[in-house]
Amino acid sequence: MKDYIKVDEWKIIEEGFDPNYNTISESIFSLGNGRMGQRANFEEAYSGETLSGNYVAGVYYPDKTRVGWWKNGYPEYFAKVINAANWIGIDILIEGEQLDLAKCEVKDFRRELNMKEGYLKRIFIAKTAKGKEVKVETTRFCSIADDETGAISYSITPLNFSGQIAITPFIDGDVVNKDSNYDEKFWDEVKKETWEEGAFVQLRTKKTGFEVATGMKIAIEQNGQPVPLQAQSIEKDKYVALKTELNAEEGQTITIYKYAANLSSQNYAAAELEDNLKATLLHISEKGFKTMLEEQAAAWNEKWKHNDIIIEGDASAQQGIRFNIFQLNQTYTGEDDRLNIGPKGFTGEKYGGSTYWDTEAYCVPFYLATADPKVTRNLLLYRYKQLGKAIDNAKLLGFKDGAALYPMVTMDGTECHNEWEITFEEIHRNGAIAHAIFDYVRYTGDEQYLADYGLEVLIAIARFWSQRITWSDDKQQYVMLGVTGPNEYENNVNNNWYTSTIATWCMQYAMDVTEKVQAEDPSKYNALINKINFDQEKETARFRDIIEKMYYPYDETRRVFLQQDGYLDKEQILVKDLPASERPINQKWSWDRILRSCYIKQADVLQGIYFFEDQYDLETIRRNYDFYEPRTVHESSLSPCVHAIIAAKLGDEDRAYEFYLRTSRLDLDDYNNDTEDGCHITSMAGTWMSVVEGFGGMRVCDGKLSFQPFLPGKWQSFSFHIVFRGALLNIKVSKDGVQIKNLSGNEVAVLIYGKQQLVKANNELLVEA
Repeated sequence: MKDYIKVDEWKIIEEGFDPNYNTISESIFSLGNGRMGQRANFEEAYSGETLSGNYVAGVYYPDKTRVGWWKNGYPEYFAKVINAANWIGIDILIEGEQLDLAKCEVKDFRRELNMKEGYLKRIFIAKTAKGKEVKVETTRFCSIADDETGAISYSITPLNFSGQIAITPFIDGDVVNKDSNYDEKFWDEVKKETWEEGAFVQLRTKKTGFEVATGMKIAIEQNGQPVPLQAQSIEKDKYVALKTELNAEEGQTITIYKYAANLSSQNYAAAELEDNLKATLLHISEKGFKTMLEEQAAAWNEKWKHNDIIIEGDASAQQGIRFNIFQLNQTYTGEDDRLNIGPKGFTGEKYGGSTYWDTEAYCVPFYLATADPKVTRNLLLYRYKQLGKAIDNAKLLGFKDGAALYPMVTMDGTECHNEWEITFEEIHRNGAIAHAIFDYVRYTGDEQYLADYGLEVLIAIARFWSQRITWSDDKQQYVMLGVTGPNEYENNVNNNWYTSTIATWCMQYAMDVTEKVQAEDPSKYNALINKINFDQEKETARFRDIIEKMYYPYDETRRVFLQQDGYLDKEQILVKDLPASERPINQKWSWDRILRSCYIKQADVLQGIYFFEDQYDLETIRRNYDFYEPRTVHESSLSPCVHAIIAAKLGDEDRAYEFYLRTSRLDLDDYNNDTEDGCHITSMAGTWMSVVEGFGGMRVCDGKLSFQPFLPGKWQSFSFHIVFRGALLNIKVSKDGVQIKNLSGNEVAVLIYGKQQLVKANNELLVEA
């Protein structure tokens, strides 16, 4: 755990430069706008340890899988969002010496991420080897108002000399990915150009053929006055730059404004990229940096109106939740149904920037409650449009008759995960996709989605489960063999309780929706069953038989659901009895030792209880929680939020608060010693869930919002916004009670501690404690 980020309710602040923390800070201070993003690399050269990262959403490369053996059905490649052209670079030469913080004496260093207005600021004083001192102040952002663009203001002031400073802003497409399996570079140059005030490079990805044009337009001021550009053009392979030499006076500031854009062939014809790029650069440069920054602040203000959480009495908790919400909003806007949410977003390369089941299990609740319904609908459509490839993926594994297995990791619907125990066995991911459809319809009331898209997906998933499940003559029950549950510290187990539970739920939900669509929209239903050759009587009879005769492991003595067959054969040493020197076990133990232990990476049985809590009484939930939580090492970022929510439901304030803090500050405090690889974006949605579903006790019951809130003892109050079926509500929980403000023109009925309350349009009510 690190403790170098200063606590501030609206800012992330680093004071003093420690090179040992630089790659961590590059992750934490990352920027994005849903269309593009970047790690917080320095604009000037840096020869110290760094992970360069500039990313364009949806642009990927199929990096050939690197394994020493091959099995039928194994993916041929691992798709990854690749490092794109570096558009932030500005080389600085001070009397011939390169400004490089790894080689300079650095003081008064401050890096500041302003979450309220959406920009990154950096200030420092650097002393070169020859004793030249300069003060540098930079501000940059990825624009939300113009979401293919970014802008930089870079100011440099000589403090103890007058002399020549050379400024070279550049675009560099000759970049690499740290995680490239074969040290391959993924871009080829298409064309490039420099002109008086600007330059661009157009690149094409190998194999996939995406084209991206990255360009810049430059303006320079000296002592507050514009400087006519007389720049030297520099062109190399995949590289363009404009070098300007200025005579700098001691105490006088030189400022360079760099306006940049990334345009992709996903959104423009490749032949039109250059013209559109130049038009975009002209548009934003004519606005100017100040106007762009003001528009950025206004755009972020609108976002915060809908999804801010305010915590009074705990600045650390406040900073944590806002950081998580900020990163989620930087990563995905919901404007494009071809895009999804990578586990690291725009903050790093790990997990390839691909789509995992994290989106459906953790991100969907956040976007449902904080954004227009179309945002979540686009996440569902992303999967619907990939249904054909999910069916193809199932065929590769031997399934037939329209059964679908969605990929564990994907960009375009093709499975590209390269570990057999995940690719073939972590099939519970199918359940999360079905549950997201259920979640969306329950929350929005958009039942038309089921007839238009949802039912087709649900039947394909149910068909998979009905074929994947095996009849056991010995047990005279159906069993689920050879799977990996959410706890990835167990592989190839039989009868994982969570996987079996969500499988039968999927089949039941598919049957329920089938009956609903058949009754309410027979024409669409008939068209669908003809399209997919669905034999309702025969196939649903199979579903019902499995549901009625499914085997679920259970311990009668402890009265808990068993994670899988044989779980109690393991040595039951609790996490609290593990020496601290042996944790995290994924870094200290062999994989063999982990697999033989009872330790749980993340919620497994408890994931099922979280999804289906209505099916279990409070004591059942408590018994399972008290059994499994002490055996959970929480070495997945997705683990603490589920435990926080269930602890809150059980009234266990201490554990709920402990897990909330852990999930909210996971990256800020580098709990798992892995933030240098990028932030845990999808788990950040779990932080929001911990507050709203945990402390706020929010659920949807019979088409109404229900709240069972409690106030953590360390807080004076907390409040959050909820978008629900055309209404915008603000919920505030304090020692006085629960205050609900209806900020919309629609009256809303809600349940507070089980009692219905009617909140009139543009009105408020207080339910006293």
